[in-house]
Amino acid sequence: MSAGDQDVEGVPQSGKAVAPGGPERSERWRRRREEIVDTSAKVFAVHGFHGTSTTELCEANGLGKGALYYYIGSKEELLAAIHDRVMDEVMVGAARVVEADATPPEQLAALGRELLDVIARYPDHVWVFLHEFPALTGQNAVQFRARRHEYEHVVESVIAAGVRSGHFRDVDPRLTSRAWLGMHNYTYLWLKPGGALSAEQVAERFADLFIEGVSR
Repeated sequence: MSAGDQDVEGVPQSGKAVAPGGPERSERWRRRREEIVDTSAKVFAVHGFHGTSTTELCEANGLGKGALYYYIGSKEELLAAIHDRVMDEVMVGAARVVEADATPPEQLAALGRELLDVIARYPDHVWVFLHEFPALTGQNAVQFRARRHEYEHVVESVIAAGVRSGHFRDVDPRLTSRAWLGMHNYTYLWLKPGGALSAEQVAERFADLFIEGVSR
């Protein structure tokens, strides 16, 4: 059976997709789309967004072109979905930290654990997230910037709260938050499964270094 002939839910022989049951997508459709997003992140991480053809995406996912577009709409929509996968995970972790009854130093340490956990679990997605965001256009670019700024604001707010509470020195929250983000984001280059240190261990040591540096 060729990739173009595979049985795909809701995709007629013409390749023009009609969602089963109207606009409400089925759970099976959502699971398959997530698989495509995850598989395609690996392809983009190797070849880059512009260096990856639709044919390569079809081959990697075992789908014909019509079926692929049924699930993703367009190549850029697939890129946006990879960015959303990263931000969804990051923002869930940030929400856990914000909702916890903890001091600013404890919250900052927890944010580090949450962020490095995502980087460790989604290395290909994070590579694409950090390298390929300039390829996003229009509303995709607007949404990416908005979500990124939302997370940056969380980090900045925790640092500002630490300054107000006296836990941290009178540092510039905006500049300090960017230093914190750079310190953690850069780990995508070297934080590997089975390495000398786990993501949790790196987060603990980063917290010790950073919080010691900004504390009174």
